[in-house]
Amino acid sequence: MKEISILDICGVQVGHAQDEGAATGCTVLLFPSLCPAGCEIRGGGPASRETPLTDPRMASQGLNGVLLSGGSAFGLDAAGGVLRYLEERGVGFDVGVTKVPLVCESCVFDLAVGDFRVRPDQAMAYAACQDAQRGILQEGNVGVGTGCTVGKLLGADYAMKSGVGIYAVQVGRIQVGAVVAVNALGDVYDIDTGAPLAGLLGEDRASLRSTELTSYAAIERPVENAFVGNTTIGCVVTNGSFSKSEMNKLAAMASNGYARTIRPVNTTADGDSLYAVSVGREPAALDVVGTLAAYVTGKAVNRAVLSARGAYGLKAACDLPR
Repeated sequence: MKEISILDICGVQVGHAQDEGAATGCTVLLFPSLCPAGCEIRGGGPASRETPLTDPRMASQGLNGVLLSGGSAFGLDAAGGVLRYLEERGVGFDVGVTKVPLVCESCVFDLAVGDFRVRPDQAMAYAACQDAQRGILQEGNVGVGTGCTVGKLLGADYAMKSGVGIYAVQVGRIQVGAVVAVNALGDVYDIDTGAPLAGLLGEDRASLRSTELTSYAAIERPVENAFVGNTTIGCVVTNGSFSKSEMNKLAAMASNGYARTIRPVNTTADGDSLYAVSVGREPAALDVVGTLAAYVTGKAVNRAVLSARGAYGLKAACDLPR
């Protein structure tokens, strides 16, 4: 298994746009054609647009793009910018008078970090599409990761800065990659070693403590609205050739990468969601690619916190003593 760039996978494009002052942004993935896609939603409070397109019972055969955005439900308007960008280039489902791009979107809650009055809009998403043409990958405090945070059980004083992470691998001829924005209530752990990487800060604000253990200790005195403002969203891509139904299973397997690296995760007020898209035609075993997808998703979660830098009064993993 060797690490590769996600941009090496069959023409996938990734772009970001953000408002750093307002602490919000969006990240777009554009695909080379209409590609079979699935989605797994394990959180109880998703903010999403057009996700029924990934249901195997629906007539659509795939997606042209996926948008990951800040702004909570307000950010769902941003997808219109991706549609406009693709329509201008003749991409989408032909309805005679025009072509309608098929684009799904999911959002994280970042309203409490910067200026809640500023949300990703169509202009920002259009700019992210333009950025995707540059072919330059960025991680951390960019795009949808601009306002992402983790370790929020005890409020902003003990939370940490997170971001967006990207990771991809190749095994033989099969390629699998993931883009993940980590905006979790809980802590992030290394998928390889299990070591804590970021999350709930200790009283000294220089060490980490367990969100799980802290929440157990306070079970009879629950923190009000502890689970507000948390969501991890992402998209997995592979050059493996799979049907729409198979991609839904692959999305479910890939979501195990969240469970292996974030604790707690998938709460009733999270919107934890993960798309999975088949962009190639390489024959492959679904279970093998699904297992790889879970691993690259976990690695992308790790990179989201390791590539973040401190901002908005929040420390990042790079600010802690090691």
